[in-house]
Amino acid sequence: MSDNGQENCIFCKIVAGELPSAKVYEDDTVLAFLNLQQANPGHTLVVPKEHHRNIFDINEDIAADISRVAVRIARAIKTAFQPEGMNTLQNSEPAAMQSVFHYHLHLIPRYHGDDLLAFAHAPAATPDTLGTNAARIKAAL
Repeated sequence: MSDNGQENCIFCKIVAGELPSAKVYEDDTVLAFLNLQQANPGHTLVVPKEHHRNIFDINEDIAADISRVAVRIARAIKTAFQPEGMNTLQNSEPAAMQSVFHYHLHLIPRYHGDDLLAFAHAPAATPDTLGTNAARIKAAL
């Protein structure tokens, strides 16, 4: 673990099971769960279980694990929600809009006419909505 701020990291707390999440995937090194602010249904975060601040800090092998999992989950989101496209987004450092300092990759299903930046201002989804959407992705994996 490579960042001294990890004891207050919300994603580390999710990985440790100290905070709830709508998990869609988990293995030894990677966890994927729905973003609380669903830009579109199925908006998923893929994170390493080990704390890394961002792209400048992450181990290349762990980054590769995240990418492999992201491909699988993106395909499952496509099956579950039939988006017309998909954004993958990774923000590193405040100048790039990083707000949670634990490496994470956004998988954002896209549809014609939606607002690309809507997820930054989207209201929090209910636990029921997150649970339903997570179940759809899990079923498609």
